[in-house]
Amino acid sequence: MKFTVLGGSGLVGSQVVERLRAAGHQVVPASLSSGVDVLSGKGLDQALAGTDAVINLTNSPTFDEASIGFFETSMRNIGAAAEAAGVRHSVILSIVGVEKVPRLDYYLAKVAQENALKNGSVPYTIVHATQFYEFVQGIMSMTTDGDTVRLPSTPVQPIAAADVAAAVAGTASEAPLQGTRSIAGPDVFTLDELGRITLTARPDGRSVVTDEEAGMFAVVPGDVLTAPEDAYIAPTHYRDWLQQS
Repeated sequence: MKFTVLGGSGLVGSQVVERLRAAGHQVVPASLSSGVDVLSGKGLDQALAGTDAVINLTNSPTFDEASIGFFETSMRNIGAAAEAAGVRHSVILSIVGVEKVPRLDYYLAKVAQENALKNGSVPYTIVHATQFYEFVQGIMSMTTDGDTVRLPSTPVQPIAAADVAAAVAGTASEAPLQGTRSIAGPDVFTLDELGRITLTARPDGRSVVTDEEAGMFAVVPGDVLTAPEDAYIAPTHYRDWLQQS
């Protein structure tokens, strides 16, 4: 098969490209650096020419209200180019529980992206993933004050980016679901517990204090960020990942 991976130089995209090539497929990684601009549409027709499946892993440069416009416009441009090229499968990566957190602009933006994909004419699959292990340090940095990291006890079930890449590559190689496939890591933590595990493995002088109002995930209700019952559970445990990465 021939695949076009939009955002093919990113954390997940680069690994998807590697996996598909290793499986013997023809892969076109596309990004701003290769002359493809999903916001203006520049280069999309050329990137999607002859493609069997397009995998959209592009991301908004911001996480505020402006991200809504990014995802709506880019998805509209990608959909039009994919339809014109006769693409048979369009895959995007989104977030587990995304439709249940209306107080986060970025989550609203991802819902808008999903709706744009669903309303298009190209057969599709949406991959819903939980938060990445690679994002934990960034989440902690956002709520660090001096030597204190403030985190809520929000339940999370994070996953390694490598496991996400494997699931995305596998999904894109199959027939479109016209629906959603969910993936998650094998363990459920509270976010403050996850912070303590991280600092135990990688001590840097900081300590974690539980604060139910700290950070963006304080507004997430209940177990929204954990795997639904039908989710595929990836094999990599967070403690193992910490030791290996």
